[in-house]
Amino acid sequence: MAKVVERLKELKQQMSEITQYSETFPSESDEISVLSTGGDESGGDGRLILKASLCCEDRSDLIPDLVGILKSLHLTTLRAEMATLGGRTRNVLVVATDKDHSVESMHFLHNSLNSLLQHNATSQRRRVVGPKFIA
Repeated sequence: MAKVVERLKELKQQMSEITQYSETFPSESDEISVLSTGGDESGGDGRLILKASLCCEDRSDLIPDLVGILKSLHLTTLRAEMATLGGRTRNVLVVATDKDHSVESMHFLHNSLNSLLQHNATSQRRRVVGPKFIA
């Protein structure tokens, strides 16, 4: 019985590692998600921290378009992770809002990323996850 329990722990650890990497690499379908941390993680200055993920076909104007969206929404990039594989890209951005623009920035960011995907006519499959607050 102890061997079975140990093996289950090993399998659970392996599954955790696989799940971690699957969120890093691009998927076959277009995806958007914008998540709020649900609290103030920026030192008590009133800013909201958001994690945005965009997975789509890679193209030369994608990064400039993403930068334009972040600037237009007055979001500060805290961390950016980008991976490409087989002509697909996944961009995960952790951004902070202005003090004056918190919750509405999350919705504007989601809508802007969705518009960015609409310009991507080569992809046929989309999965869009709406804005979510994480407590």
